[in-house]
Amino acid sequence: MRRFTRLALVALPALALAGCATMNVSSYVVRGVDFTQYRTYAWGPTEARPTGDPRLDSNPFFKDRLEGAVERQLTTKRFEKSTSTTPDLLIHYHAHVTQRFEVNTVDRNRGYCSDDCEPTAGEYDEGTLVLDIVDARTNKVVWRGSARGVVNGLIDNQNLMEQKIDEAVRRMLEPLPRHL
Repeated sequence: MRRFTRLALVALPALALAGCATMNVSSYVVRGVDFTQYRTYAWGPTEARPTGDPRLDSNPFFKDRLEGAVERQLTTKRFEKSTSTTPDLLIHYHAHVTQRFEVNTVDRNRGYCSDDCEPTAGEYDEGTLVLDIVDARTNKVVWRGSARGVVNGLIDNQNLMEQKIDEAVRRMLEPLPRHL
């Protein structure tokens, strides 16, 4: 029983910290691309790739929220959504949820644990969102952004999921050059 109590005392804070983990966000602009040549955008064809989580695949609000967040950010960058003409840019996204398993070993020599120290293990869901901006004339990616982080509890909490989508999209598109 004592061993279980120690394991629980080590595992619970580790799992709690995993739920509060930061979101890793990055973006990449193809060198030499002049974004002043682009003015309009449209959504590219939707790919029939599941996210890996039926809770997200069957959530109609996920796609609407994601596309709305991207459109709001592109509007702040002075890009216009094309409704009738051929756009300058096409927007694509890929979302995926993967169940991860992590084992943390503990270093007795550094004082991280006492006698009978056991490694801890935990499961969590990791979400990845990739946003591609493609030159419609050349069909080449000119910008890519990605966000990755722990999504435990997000998929089942609509308000929290919307906040994280907004944050991920804002942070990804922040370095995107502005159309003049």
